[in-house]
Amino acid sequence: MTHVWTATEPSTSPETIEPETPKRSSERRTVTLPARLTWKDQQGATRFATVVTRNVSEFGVFVECQSAVAIPLYRLVQFQLERDVRESEGLPSSLRQGRILSAVYRVTPASRSTPQGLALRLMVDPRRAAVAEDVRATA
Repeated sequence: MTHVWTATEPSTSPETIEPETPKRSSERRTVTLPARLTWKDQQGATRFATVVTRNVSEFGVFVECQSAVAIPLYRLVQFQLERDVRESEGLPSSLRQGRILSAVYRVTPASRSTPQGLALRLMVDPRRAAVAEDVRATA
């Protein structure tokens, strides 16, 4: 018995293109603010890095590092906006509270034109974040 497999190109006619569905659970905002990361390396030594946010949401943040850092994927880090910018307009409530436990879920290596980037997943309870937004909206 011979199996034949043929690759068919998907049709791109307007009738077959479905509208994109949003994959994010909260709105992402472009924000450039100074922040810092704190973590422990493999030997248990505390490390620090100065970073700049590029975009933020209620549950995540993408930062660029001023200098290259060796943080592996899934490492837990403390993310903290600098104190004088925490009350900036348009920030999600989860970022206003100070230090936030976060996990590194993407590392973008530095190139000649861009610094190293880190995507962080904020370890905040989605239900608590929703309650905070409701309280803020009614205050």
